[in-house]
Order: sequence, then structure tokens, then C-alpha cells
Amino acid sequence: MLKREIRRWDLVLLLINNIIGAGIFGLPSKIFNLSGFYSLFALLVCAIIVFVLIFIFAEVASRFNKTGGPYLYTLTAFGKIPAYIIGWLLFITRIAAYAALINLLATYLSYFYPAFLEPSYKFGLIISVTFILTWVNYLGVKNSTTLNNTFAIAKLLPLMVFIIVGLFFINPELINVHQVPPNLSDFSSSVLILIFAFTGFEAVLVNTGEVRNTRRNIPFALITSISFVAIFYGLIQFVSIGTLPGLASSDTPITNAAQIFMGSSGAILITIGAVISIGGTLNAVMLIGSRLPFALSKEDQFPNLFSKLHSKYQTPVYSLLVFSGIALIASLTGSFIYAVSINVISKMIIFLTVCAAMIKLRRKDKGETTYYKLPYGYFFATMGIIASIWLLSSSNLTSLRDVLITIIIGIILFGVFKIFSKRNTK
Repeated sequence: MLKREIRRWDLVLLLINNIIGAGIFGLPSKIFNLSGFYSLFALLVCAIIVFVLIFIFAEVASRFNKTGGPYLYTLTAFGKIPAYIIGWLLFITRIAAYAALINLLATYLSYFYPAFLEPSYKFGLIISVTFILTWVNYLGVKNSTTLNNTFAIAKLLPLMVFIIVGLFFINPELINVHQVPPNLSDFSSSVLILIFAFTGFEAVLVNTGEVRNTRRNIPFALITSISFVAIFYGLIQFVSIGTLPGLASSDTPITNAAQIFMGSSGAILITIGAVISIGGTLNAVMLIGSRLPFALSKEDQFPNLFSKLHSKYQTPVYSLLVFSGIALIASLTGSFIYAVSINVISKMIIFLTVCAAMIKLRRKDKGETTYYKLPYGYFFATMGIIASIWLLSSSNLTSLRDVLITIIIGIILFGVFKIFSKRNTK
């Protein structure tokens, strides 16, 4: 049995660590380019949509105390095949996230040591970091949680300095409240970009089997973390708008803004913050991704080997090693680029499925009231489904095709596993 070492505030920090990644360091310019001053209103609209999803996840997640997250919710509501597809998509997107982030880590470190852009140095970095994170997670969830908490706090400190100092250097002339509102298409695109910046919470719930008092701590952690992230993003956007004249065209807006009001030391501080942010998210991805083969194995959808726990540390060691090995291969070969293209659509499918699962699970209720029950739950679930469909409708056909191909590959592998399982049983 997995150890329940993730406490309430550990879970809050794990969520924050997984949501606030490297994307925030380029986000302000992307949404400002589309919506200008109204990017602040786009943030508000995005926060409302995300809170709808968060409330739904809070109810559904509080019903469970096993490892699996959205995979387990889908399994209970709709059965094994839909659940396997969700679990498979979660696994692939975690691999893609890890590989993309660790390559980005080399790019940021090249600011201090340009040799990290050379293949030999980059490969050495990728292998070393992956080995260290695998070892930390191998030693138990408590060690991984401690490292996660350290990274989460360390990544927030430079950004908090950016916000606090930047507020004293706001140039009122840059805050153009009389700007002509953007067209609906540009405003919607801003909201979509921001939605993706808020995601990551759905993957953290995979680790429910290691969370203490899930029915109380999960709703609290989800609502607390998203509230913090929404305010945090809003303040970063406001400071960026008010301090950086060329915000719309900047590739590194937070670094450029920090250089204006804190000098070169500010730019270095923000770059260090980006490196820490990536490192923290990598550890969170490793912790979450290594539990997915374990969860599928417990339901006889992956080989039984993956559900075996270490006798001392109670970690799913084979599940961890498989995730780590595949993530390392994807990181070194660049094959993650294909997987990144399906990341966004996969998240929308997961959100849509969990919203539908909430409706199905409520209809299965037999007087069960010990979980967190969302007021007007059916209304929120319907709104979540509508929002997910809207987000899916904005996707291009190539990405949709890639998701379909990925699902087919996963089903084929599942079929092969079942055939071999039956042969071994006979």
C-alpha cells in the first residue's frame, strides 16, 4: 500500500508547482499582443472558467482515496475502455511535459553557460537531472514531497520580488484603459492561452492514494491553489503591462521588465527563477507520471509488475523506472515534439470526461453524502461540458488527428497486453 505522506499544504504546493511552470515567463507578452490592456479581463474570464472546472474536480476527487485521478473517475463512471483511454492520454502528456521541460531547462541554463546548447552537454544534463529525480522519487513520496515544497517556494520568491518591486515602478502612461477593445477572436484566443496556463491540477490528482484525508484536503487544496495562481498571474500581467513599453513584441517579457526596473541583477534573478521553476515542475511531473502505470496495473490494464511496491520505501519502483526510462528516451531523441501537439486536446477531453463523470456518479448515488457535494452541481457540470466543447472546437484538424492516432496506438498496446495475459493464464 502506498504511504499517505502528502498533507494538506503539501498538496497545495504540489498543485502550485505543477500549474506554474516555465510558461509564465513568456505568457504576459503573448496575451498582451492579442488583447492589450484587456488581457487583464481575459484573465478574469479564464479564472471563472477554471473555477467551474475546479469545483467539479473537487466534488469528483473527494469521492476517491485511491491512486488514479481522472483515470479512476472515468473507470467508476464509464468502465474500463474509456478509463484506459484517459489513463493512456494522461501518461503520454506527462511524458511530453517532462521531455519538453527538461530540454527547455538546458536552454535557460545556457544563459549562464552557453555550452549547454551543445548536444554532448545537453545530453549529459538531461541524463543527470533524470537520474537525480528518479533517485529522489525512488526513496519515497516523503522525499519527493519535501523537494517539491522546496522548489515551489523557491520558484515563487523571484516572481514575488518581481511583483513587489515592479509595483513601485508602474508607469501610468502604459496603462491604456481607453484602448479600443480587441475583436472577439483575439480576446477568445487570449482566454484559451490562459486556460492552458492554468492546467496541471488534473494530473496532480493521480496521486490521491498518497494524500491524507482526501475528502477534506483535496477540495481545500484545489480551491486554494487556483485562487493563488489566478491572483499571482493577474499581478504579473499588471506589472508587465505597466513597466515594459515593448511588451507585445518581447520573447522574455518578465526578464526584460525586470531588467528595466532592477537592472542586470533583476534579469539574472528572473532567469534563476525560471530554472528553479522548470526543475520544480519536472519533479512534480516525475512524481505524478510514475503513478500512472501503477494505477492502470492495479486495474489489470497494465502488467502486474507495475503495481509492485518497494519493501522499504513503498514506492511503485517498476512504474517509476518505466516512466523515467521512456521520458529519458523521449527527451534525448526529440520524439516528444509529436506528443506535445496532442497535449492541449488531451486535457480538454479529460475535462469533458470528468464533468460528465460527475453527472453519472451523482445518478449512481445511494444516499452517499460524506464527499464534498457542490451546490448546483448539475449546472456547474453542464457549464464545464459546454466550456470543454468550446475549447475543443478551437483545435485544428491536424491536432485532432494526432490525438486519434495516439488513442489507437494505446488501444492496440492494450489489446496486445490482454492477448499475452490470456496466454499466460492458460
